[in-house]
Formats: sequence, C-alpha cells, structure tokens
Amino acid sequence: MNRPLRIGTPRAALLAALLAAAAVPATLTAQAVDRTRPPALGSAPTLRLLPVQTATLPNGLVLAVVEMHKVPVVDVSLVVDAGSVDDPADLPGLATFTANMLDEGAGRRSALEISEEADFLGADLSTGAGFDVASVSLHVPKRQLGPALDLMADVVLRPVFADSEITRQRDLRRTQILQQRDQPVAMAALAFPAIVFGSQHPYGRPLGGTEASTALLDRAQVAQFYRTYYRPQNTKLLIVGDITLAEAQALVAARFGSWARETTPAAPPPAAPAAPAARTIFLVDKPGAAQSVIRIGNVGVPRSSADFFPLQVLNTILGGSFTSRLNQNLRETHGYTYGANSQFAMRRMAGPFQAGASVQSAKTDSSLIEFMRELRRIRDEAVPQAELDKAKAYITLGLPGDFETTQAAAGRYRDLLAYGLPLDYYASYMERINAVTAADVQRVARQYVDLDHFVIVVVGDRSQIEAGIRALSEGPISIRDLWGQEIH
Repeated sequence: MNRPLRIGTPRAALLAALLAAAAVPATLTAQAVDRTRPPALGSAPTLRLLPVQTATLPNGLVLAVVEMHKVPVVDVSLVVDAGSVDDPADLPGLATFTANMLDEGAGRRSALEISEEADFLGADLSTGAGFDVASVSLHVPKRQLGPALDLMADVVLRPVFADSEITRQRDLRRTQILQQRDQPVAMAALAFPAIVFGSQHPYGRPLGGTEASTALLDRAQVAQFYRTYYRPQNTKLLIVGDITLAEAQALVAARFGSWARETTPAAPPPAAPAAPAARTIFLVDKPGAAQSVIRIGNVGVPRSSADFFPLQVLNTILGGSFTSRLNQNLRETHGYTYGANSQFAMRRMAGPFQAGASVQSAKTDSSLIEFMRELRRIRDEAVPQAELDKAKAYITLGLPGDFETTQAAAGRYRDLLAYGLPLDYYASYMERINAVTAADVQRVARQYVDLDHFVIVVVGDRSQIEAGIRALSEGPISIRDLWGQEIH
C-alpha cells in the first residue's frame, strides 16, 4: 500500500535535497567545476608498513609473517624455486605442468575432493608456476586456518600425480596449445620471447610447453621434477593476516616440519640471450585476422637492477598508465586501438622490455609509425617536469592501496621473497620514486630502449599488411611461425 510522504522522513529529505540541487543556477554549477582542466592530485597518503618477521625451521624452510589484525583472514603463499628456468631444455612446460598437478589429487583426496574441501572451508587454494618460481596460495578465514593448512600441506607434500589425472591434464594442455593458433594475441606472446631470447634461453621457451613437449609428459617426469625441486630449503612460506609469528611457527612446524631436506642439484648457468641483431620486423601470418598484434622490444633488466625506480617512472610515462604517451597517441588521438602499453618484465634474470597493441589491420603501418615516434621521443627529448610529476604521483598514490588487504599485501611481500629483495624494501619506495629526475628518465631510456636492435613482431594477415610495413623501411622483414621459427 502506498503511504503519504511525510515531512521529516529520510525519503522526504532526499527529495528536498534533489529539488534544491535542481534549483541551483547553471552558472554556479559551471563555476564550481571547471571541466576543461583535470582535477589536481593530492599528496600521497602516508604508507604505514608492518614489519616482516622471519624464522627458519630446522629443515631449512623460511617462514615470513606480516601481522594484519584488522580483519580475521589470512593469506598464505608458498614460493618454491621450481620455475620454468628449471625445465630441461628439451621439455619446456614441465615446471608449470607439475605445479598445476599439485592440487589434482593429494593425500587421500581426489582433485574434486580438494576443491570441495576448500569450498567448505571458505578458502581459495591455487597452484601455479612462472619463469622463476612455483607457488601455492591460500586465502582463508582465520577460524578455518588450521584445517586449510592441512589441505595445503597435502597439496604441497603429498601430491598423488595419478596417471589418469596426468592424462586428462595433458590432453587439456594440448587442446589449449592448439587453440593458441587461432588467437593472434597468444601467437604474439609465443613468438616475441622466442625471437628476443632464442630457444636456448629459458625465457625464450613457452611456459606452457609445445605440442611436442606436452606429448612427452608422463608421471615419471613429473614425479622426478617434484622430488628434485620441491624441498624445504628451496622454499619460503609467507603468511599475511590475523596471526602472530608464534602462532604461525606452531602451525607451520606441525605440518611442514617433517618435510625432508635433500640436496637439490646446482643449476647450470643459463644460456645467454640471443645476440641482438639490427632492428628487424618479424611477421607471423594469420590469414583473415581482423587486427594486427604488435610487439616491439628487446632484452631488458633483472628485478634487482639498480635502475628499477627510474625505469618505473619511464614506463609509466611511456605506456604504463591509461594517460601514457602510447595510449594517448594510438588510442585517443588516432583511434587505431583500444589500448597501447609498454612493460619491463623484470625477473631474476633480465626479462623483456616490450611495447604493444592490437590495432586495426588497415592501420598496421600507421601504428608502427606512431610506436617508433614515441619510442624515439622518450629517448631523444627530456620529459617535461609536469609529465614527470604526474607519473611519480601515479605510482606513489597507488602504492598504499597495495597494502590495504591481506591478499594485496601478500602479493607485494611475495615479490621480496621471490626476488631476494631486502625485507624493508618498501620503506623507501616512495622516496626513491620521488627522487627520479628527468635526466634519470632520459638516461635509462637511452640505455635500455635500444631502437637500433629492436625486435618488432607483427601477427596479422600478411596479404593485407606486408606491403605497408615494407614501405616503412624500418628494417628487413623475416617471416616466422608462432614459435618464432623462420619460414623459408
């Protein structure tokens, strides 16, 4: 039944406020908000960091704890030195496959039972591996931490690697690899690192392996890789959330204290990246593609680089934010793409620098012109002070948000463990960003944005784009397949 509106009720107050706002003259509204100028940025909030407390179990497992007691949740991250850099050269994809198999049956639980148990506990449990490390992550309410750690310990210490699950996951991976042939972005993600680093370097091999290497995966290889690298002295365990160091030590020792320590083999020195050649355009044909996927770059720097902070500012200006030069040029000014970006992928060894976008096929050559224009400009011209200040504010204003939740903070602190950085690294982070000068940005741009030796990968319809690309005279053209191999 509709009731009459009474003065003094919240509904009446809201209606009165709306009517009052509607009565404000347009001139006053225009004076209050100047839409021709972006809003001024405020100062960065104070970054209040909690200490990282550490302990080492007798078996060599390193425990790191960050206490965050505002919300009764806990995030646990187990980091193992078992990334794709440890793959045999002839078996790429073994590390990621092994990590993915950890929760496909462990202890007395099947893969389905592990998933059901996690759901029952209100927990998120995941496994995976990247180039440098493998990881097992757990997000759980504090009251369920004990049983959730029991489940996690099963996954880490007692994986079954059942033949039936290996066959199922192997077939699934082969299907995923086949699907990559129909996805230009995925094709570029395979071809670009293979060309930049070469197939002998671990960063040049695909994380998910190839069709040939996937077909060779079996239980014996997975179990051997697990026994070799999944050892406590090879592992760090980070716990962030509503817990103390003493609580964490007791919980972890009860579940991981008996994990046997055994010697892991010394890794042979990795092959050097492919020697940089003169700037070349590598064209990967995708007949009928509606867009061209562009990737431009070269070998960059490791995460330990002393130039990390000026490179962060450089990349924010160039392609690391929505208002970056690349995005404003190719998206906002020319309308060639929905988004253009750049990135220094910093790993334990020097990862790739790359700039890229998916662009209209008819504008592939025009897009390459604008990419090269911006890449030359960041090297040749000093960054204006206003643009420099905006980039540094973008970084520093966003940093405190990365420590607001246990999950976000765990991601930041996990990087410290994975890359061997000081545990107080973030205490001076803002200060070091703010110390970057325009001269610093130009110096690192000239040092690391190596225009003369760029790899330029373009995945698209060769019949539609090759002539326009050749006319640019930016370098010779080589035709490659999605694995980066030359097609004669």
